[in-house]
Amino acid sequence: MRIIDSQIDLHGQEFSENRNAMLSAIEQFRCLEKATLDKAHSARDKFHSKGKLLPRERLALLLDPGSSFIELSSLAGYKMHDDKDGSTAGGGIIAGIGFVSGVRCMLQVNNSAIKGGTISPTGLEKTLRLQEIARENKLPLITLAESGGANLTYATDVFVPGARAFANQARLSKAGIPQVTVVHGNATAGGAYQPGLSDYVVAVKNQTKMFLAGPPLLKAATGEIATDEELGGSDIHVYQAGTADYLAQDDVEGIALARDITQSLGWNERLALPEKRESKPPRYHSDELLGIIPCDSKKPYDVREVIARLVDSSAFSDFKSDFDLQTVCGFAHIDGHSVGIIGNNGPITAKGANKAAQFIQLCEQSHRSLLFLHNTTGFMVGTDAEQSGIIKHGSKMIQAVANASIPKISISIGGSYGAGNYAMCGRGLDPRFIFSWPNARTAVMGGEQAGKVLRIVSEEKMRKMGQEPDPSQLEQMEAATTAKLNAGSTALFGTARLWDDGLIDPRDTRDLLANLLDICRQAENRHLKNNTFGVARF
Repeated sequence: MRIIDSQIDLHGQEFSENRNAMLSAIEQFRCLEKATLDKAHSARDKFHSKGKLLPRERLALLLDPGSSFIELSSLAGYKMHDDKDGSTAGGGIIAGIGFVSGVRCMLQVNNSAIKGGTISPTGLEKTLRLQEIARENKLPLITLAESGGANLTYATDVFVPGARAFANQARLSKAGIPQVTVVHGNATAGGAYQPGLSDYVVAVKNQTKMFLAGPPLLKAATGEIATDEELGGSDIHVYQAGTADYLAQDDVEGIALARDITQSLGWNERLALPEKRESKPPRYHSDELLGIIPCDSKKPYDVREVIARLVDSSAFSDFKSDFDLQTVCGFAHIDGHSVGIIGNNGPITAKGANKAAQFIQLCEQSHRSLLFLHNTTGFMVGTDAEQSGIIKHGSKMIQAVANASIPKISISIGGSYGAGNYAMCGRGLDPRFIFSWPNARTAVMGGEQAGKVLRIVSEEKMRKMGQEPDPSQLEQMEAATTAKLNAGSTALFGTARLWDDGLIDPRDTRDLLANLLDICRQAENRHLKNNTFGVARF
């Protein structure tokens, strides 16, 4: 493989401007994440006075000390539904992939310190995504539950799709993927089925409350009067109903039991992994990633400059580099994992789509994971592009992306527009993981283009109707459309709607990819023991 020779001027004005813009974007989303942390922390005294730990304190106890944790969708639901200022983002769930008793697991913690951990429509969508990741990557799923259930303001939005979360739990159990739940507080109505559908359930003394109808609903529906404890306290579920399998005296013991259960799974004993190759770090520092992507999206740059700071030894084997210059394909290693990389140096041409489709098939043949680095305005348009078969070749690229069975990971490092987003394995093409840099933009087209298109269409329509277009009205329409599309294409807008699995600091990209590739590699080498219906309590 050839060592990439970087041409970036680290001391130039352009690099400095790019770096400052990226640092500003990073600071913006980190401040938003901190706002949610501060909001939850404000409930600390209330929780501690009841002998309870805050949700993030529970998570910290669950994780192996000093181990890595990949937080997912921390800003899901940002400024959506009833999140007015961003401080309640996250969908009512703290989630991510981390190590528990040496076992890599999917972890979800109801953020009961904010709005009682109630689940918004985005929170439900986040839950479904977490279950999908657990299934695809064969990860045990541990839940630290305490939630008021669905946010009733949006009950009509979550009721029907909410059944999918239950179905997923049943299918995970059937597939042989263990689910462990510690019930730290309320688990009401639909929320009661989450532990009920888990394989292992831990109740916490005097804290667990599991019932299909709480005391107020029970009284309203039947006239019966009962206390929380009589209806669904910890003792009821441990000694009588049998819903819970273990009884903990407090949060700390409950989490210790979850760690013991995870350790007893023998999960790693059944995993035969091929020997991992040695890896060498890139020859260029990760800090340099901050200044590579231009502030002005119209300015060109070479995606190989990004690749040089992600791959082992900055070594990259270009594939068909002279056939098409705008779609970059090649082989490399990241932390010893062999990968195929597809990046953009401009729009995707017919030749570029042809090249990428062939490259994807080669990766499929050799079972290399695929990494997509998004920064494209989409497919090339125009008379020449149409005559060269852009629709035909673009379709073949999308077919290759959609049908490739190897792990696919996407990182949006710039623009991801139009069908180019599909061809580069955007959310709709089911990448195994997808993350975004905070400067990323995802949309059907650029705001300025959309504004001009609408103006041209409106102007032509008015002339056909025999009307003389009003320039000021057209300008106002163009400006409004441009502003709307631009506002709806930002990284924050996208991550709020789970178009990705979270925003990341560009400097963390290599470490993240090393973890993700290792997760994919373990999944490929793990054989599950499935059963007919999943584990049920009789």
